[in-house]
Amino acid sequence: MAASKEQIIAALSKSFSMEVETVINYLANSLDLEGVRAEFIKQALATDIQEELTHAQQIGNRIKQLGGSVPGSLSLQFNQKSLQPPRDTTDVLTVIKGVLAAEEDAIAQYNAVIKLTDGVDYVTQDLAITLLGQEEAHRQQFEGYLKEYMKS
Repeated sequence: MAASKEQIIAALSKSFSMEVETVINYLANSLDLEGVRAEFIKQALATDIQEELTHAQQIGNRIKQLGGSVPGSLSLQFNQKSLQPPRDTTDVLTVIKGVLAAEEDAIAQYNAVIKLTDGVDYVTQDLAITLLGQEEAHRQQFEGYLKEYMKS
């Protein structure tokens, strides 16, 4: 059975919420981390904030195009426990692992949107494919950081 417009909007709203939460947590970690080893990760997170924010804007625009309403802060559902700033502000490894978990969640979400919209909504599907590729690139970047940090 084909997905309804309401189901697609609901999936996009979930994606929007995930992107906004990622922006918040990348911002928090980019400001909270300390130490010499943290500087590069802080810069990478600060750079990625704009890309994740752009994802949220693109998703929000698509929700509007489909006749939906973009969720405000009281409608957002957050659950990125692994990406919360660690108590030890020098714990760069925990942040890297949290980023990887968030990227895996985003990849799974965009794959779900791609399946949901297949044969029904090619514009949303194309957006999800584009965002999927960008999230996979983020994952690859942080997998490289993880390899380097695991060596030391």
